[in-house]
Amino acid sequence: MNIIAAADRNWAIGRKGRLLVSIPNDHKFFREETMGKVVVFGRKTLQTFPQGMPLQGRTNIVLSRDAAFRVKGAVTVHSLEELRQVLEPYPTQDVYCIGGESIYRQLLPWCDTAHITKIDHIYEADAYFPDLDRDSGWRITAESDEQTYFDIPYTFFRYERRK
Repeated sequence: MNIIAAADRNWAIGRKGRLLVSIPNDHKFFREETMGKVVVFGRKTLQTFPQGMPLQGRTNIVLSRDAAFRVKGAVTVHSLEELRQVLEPYPTQDVYCIGGESIYRQLLPWCDTAHITKIDHIYEADAYFPDLDRDSGWRITAESDEQTYFDIPYTFFRYERRK
């Protein structure tokens, strides 16, 4: 399974239910990477999507503790065991965990590849991604050249779980 996120220097990913910054190239990378694939995310992340609707062109799976929660255009699961069953038919390389913080933390142990856009800035935040640089179980296997959006430098990294 893959995990995909954008994080600042402190591995912050959000504040008050929103992304820290909107970088068009990061959104483009996300779209290209996940289009036609399976995306797994939490109910709060769904609420941040346009009109609170699932992402088009992907199989959407929402993980929510609320047993009554349902949304048109997505499969809703209520436990990790139920998620495991729903994901069984899909090749693991076609599944992407896309957030938020609690879903990242729950599913990171299932993942073997992480696509991280590192933003060279520190934002005020209340949601964080686990620091893969301090986790000896992960290593960087690819890195883009540094890019800039206005005055915000960022770099795309690919991490892989050490075998």
